[in-house]
Amino acid sequence: EGRETRLRVVLRVRPLTCTETRRGDRQVVHSLGDGAVHVSAARHDATFGFSAVFDAGASQEAVFEGSGMRQLVELAMDGFSCTVFAFGQTGSGKTYTLMGPLAQSETQPASPALLGLMQRSFTCLLEQSRSRGSDLALSASYLEIYNEQVRDLLSPGPPCALPLRWSKTRGFYVENQLSVEFESLEAIVSLLLQGSQRRRTSAHALNRHSSRSHALLTIHIRSRAVSAHPAPGEGRGACPSKQGTLCFVDLAGSERVKETGSSGELSVEANSINRSLLALGHCISLLAKPRGKRTHIPYRDSKLTRLLARSLGGSGITLMVACISPSSRCLSETLSTLHYASRARRVTTRP
Repeated sequence: EGRETRLRVVLRVRPLTCTETRRGDRQVVHSLGDGAVHVSAARHDATFGFSAVFDAGASQEAVFEGSGMRQLVELAMDGFSCTVFAFGQTGSGKTYTLMGPLAQSETQPASPALLGLMQRSFTCLLEQSRSRGSDLALSASYLEIYNEQVRDLLSPGPPCALPLRWSKTRGFYVENQLSVEFESLEAIVSLLLQGSQRRRTSAHALNRHSSRSHALLTIHIRSRAVSAHPAPGEGRGACPSKQGTLCFVDLAGSERVKETGSSGELSVEANSINRSLLALGHCISLLAKPRGKRTHIPYRDSKLTRLLARSLGGSGITLMVACISPSSRCLSETLSTLHYASRARRVTTRP
C-alpha cells in the first residue's frame, strides 16, 4: 500500500485466421519465452519484453492464471481499486480474451474451457468470499462510451446518454448510473450477457463483430469482516468495512478506415474510437515519464481517459492485456500496439 507499483502488461497473440492462411499471410510475431516476443519482417526486426506472453496455443485458463488476474481479484476484495483492460487492433481477440465466444447467451452458454477473464474472475470472487467468511455486498454497473456519449447498458429502455461529473472525493464519476446487486454466479453472468447484447457492434472488412464502443463493467465490493469472537461490548461485525472495485475495460479496436472499408456512420464511429484511443495513448506516454518530469496529464481530453484516470495514474492497480494479430498484413497495427504496451510498462501508480 502506498508503494509505487508498475502497471502489469501482458501480451496475447491470437492464431492466424482461416482467411489469413488462405490468403497466404506470413506469421511475423514469434514468442521467445520468458515474456519476450520477436517481430521479424522486411525492414522490421524488433524484440519486446512483457510480464508474460501468451502465444496462439495458450488456453483461456492459462491466460487467467498467468496474467495475475487471480491476485487482482484478491486485492479488490482487500479494498483496492483494480482495473484490467484489453486493447489492440480491431479483430485481435480483446472481447474473446475478456468474455469468451461472442455467440454465447443465457440459453446457449459457452463451453467452460472457453470462458474469458471476466467469468473466471466472477467465479474466483464468489469462491473467495465464501472461504473468507466475510459479509460481502456485491453489485455491478455496466456502461459503454459510444461516439463520446456515456450510456448505461443495464438500465431498462433504450440506452440514453448520462452526464460525467467530477468531485473532490470521488474523482470522475457517471451520474445516475444503475448499480445492480448480485449474490450468485448465474446473476452476474446474466448481467454481463444482457449488457453485452446491448453494446454497439458492426461488421466490416476486418471483423464481423467489431465493437463500436468502449465498455466498462465494474464490480463494487463492500466487505465487512465479521468477528467470530467479538470483544465484550462489541457487536457482531465490528471490524471496519472495506470498499474495493474490479473494473473490466473492453476497448474498441484501433482501425484504419481504409483497411476496414468503413463509410458513413461506421466512419464517424471509427474516428471517434481512434480519437479517444489517441487521448489514452497520450496520457500513457506522459505517465511513463519519471514523476519529477511529468507535466499536466490531459485526462479531460476524452470521456475514456476521464473514467480511467484513477486506474492509470492514481491509486489503482492495473493489468493491461495487449492483443495482437501475428499476420504480416497487420504488421503496422501490431507494431503500434507493441510500442503502446511497452510505454505502459513504465507507468507507476501508488495503490
